[in-house]
Amino acid sequence: MAKNSSRAIGRHLLHIPGPTMLPDRVLRAMDTPIIDHRGPEFAKLTKRCLEGLKTIFKTTNPVIIYTATGTGAWEAALINTLSPGDRVLMVETGQFATLWKNMAEKLGLKPEFIPTDWRHAADPTVIEAKLREDKAKEIKAVCVLHNETSTGCLSNIAEVRKAIDKAGHPALLYVDTISSLASTDYRHDEWGVDVTVGGSQKGLMLPPGMSFNAVSNKALAASKTSKLPKSFWSWDDMLNMNKVGFFPYTPATQMLQGMAVAIDMLHEEGLDNVFARHHRLAEATRRAVKHWGLETICQDPKSHSPTLTGVLLPDGHDADAFRAMALDNFNISYGASFGRFTGKMFRIGHLGDVNDASMIAALGVTEMALQLHNVPIKKGGVQAAIDYLIAEHGSPARKAAE
Repeated sequence: MAKNSSRAIGRHLLHIPGPTMLPDRVLRAMDTPIIDHRGPEFAKLTKRCLEGLKTIFKTTNPVIIYTATGTGAWEAALINTLSPGDRVLMVETGQFATLWKNMAEKLGLKPEFIPTDWRHAADPTVIEAKLREDKAKEIKAVCVLHNETSTGCLSNIAEVRKAIDKAGHPALLYVDTISSLASTDYRHDEWGVDVTVGGSQKGLMLPPGMSFNAVSNKALAASKTSKLPKSFWSWDDMLNMNKVGFFPYTPATQMLQGMAVAIDMLHEEGLDNVFARHHRLAEATRRAVKHWGLETICQDPKSHSPTLTGVLLPDGHDADAFRAMALDNFNISYGASFGRFTGKMFRIGHLGDVNDASMIAALGVTEMALQLHNVPIKKGGVQAAIDYLIAEHGSPARKAAE
């Protein structure tokens, strides 16, 4: 926003790690008359969305849709499968893992929290060791965030599954994919996940307000003996009504209209291409950050997030003041900081309906904002990102020429 202007000029650069910018096609799909949510046309829409979501989670099992944020899907995962006093193993990858742990405590569960420095992903070897110590097999579930949205660290879920299996432990595996789903490869069935939690407002390119549980047969079996109270979140009620294309309560009708189109768009691009695009933009962002001489929060290159980059500012520079200044001067929004990094870092989102051009625009604005805020950086970070993207786009052409 220009100073002393009463309106923001131009399109707002939304580069928080979700909600993400909505594609025009999704907006137009939602800008339609509301139809009867008990009628045959709506039943077709519901079934289209339910089947489409299976392709995104890569599962042949049911995916349950809730009219709720991801927090609701967290709760649904826990209360549909567990009982009061059950032990749950969780990993402190950051703020959102901590919030999930706090929820488990409020529900009467007994979480054991594996501590980290918030700069690394979940360590499968530590999970395996903790499960081996549980000789009585009292731990009922292992909960891991695939992508920790507060820091930008991606955990290897396939390796977590192997760790559980190597320990010979029967614990269920729950995974939060809220900031990774539809942005990087995820395989609910192949990786042996029992409950996957997802949300609408990030890689799926929809507004907030819809979340998901993808469930395994083992999780469905556990739901038959779960003793935590449930009503709105009950899987049984949802699954019974979903069979005929309806919900046990009034659903978010226009969100489903948008979802059908968003899933179509993901498949038109091709999921592997979607994932490659996210990883390309993430690497371009990290190259800019490195050239500037700043640190990423995530310290392990194997765990760098494809959807967001946490940037640590030097001592003496307030990240919240930087974000406010950037918004005021350049109409760009970055993700806030949490917990042990409050005021020390900001998060650049590079997920959803974003391409090379929009990412370079965001990085250009970021380089300007860092200089205006007197953060000591080496100029040319944007050019480093451009050089990388040019090389990436040139590689297929060179191979074709050969």
